[in-house]
Amino acid sequence: MSKLTHLDDKGDARMVDVTDKAVTEREARAEATIRMAPATLDMIVDGQHPKGDVLAVARIAGIMAAKKTHELIPLCHSLNLTSVKVELSPGNDGASVHVLTRCKLSGQTGVEMEALTAASVAALTLYDMCKAVDRGMEIGSVRLLEKKGGRSGHWVAQE
Repeated sequence: MSKLTHLDDKGDARMVDVTDKAVTEREARAEATIRMAPATLDMIVDGQHPKGDVLAVARIAGIMAAKKTHELIPLCHSLNLTSVKVELSPGNDGASVHVLTRCKLSGQTGVEMEALTAASVAALTLYDMCKAVDRGMEIGSVRLLEKKGGRSGHWVAQE
């Protein structure tokens, strides 16, 4: 197991110094799922939700969250993201929405936290917008799917 990078030799939390790291193309993909009553999903898909297009709002929330990850996660670097994509699609089970995110940049540190934050906040936004009609929604399966670039190279999650 490799050393935890956010701890110094004494075990104190620190921000990783990336000054000497090479600038490389970096990309990360993440996902989240929000489960809900089938009637709630139908309302979203049919555009009948009283608050309007909840998928569009969740998509924008995810993009905004990726851009503000450094403000939410204490030791994350502020990154100049070059691309953030958030896709929301109804699950095949008829009772969920799948959130898929991708973040990219050319930089000295990875974008995994940005992709994960985007997926999480998009799902939370769906919950917020739909809670009046379905308080039993459940957010889960938030995970990193893939990361590219940097010293550790390419990594893909096992299915």
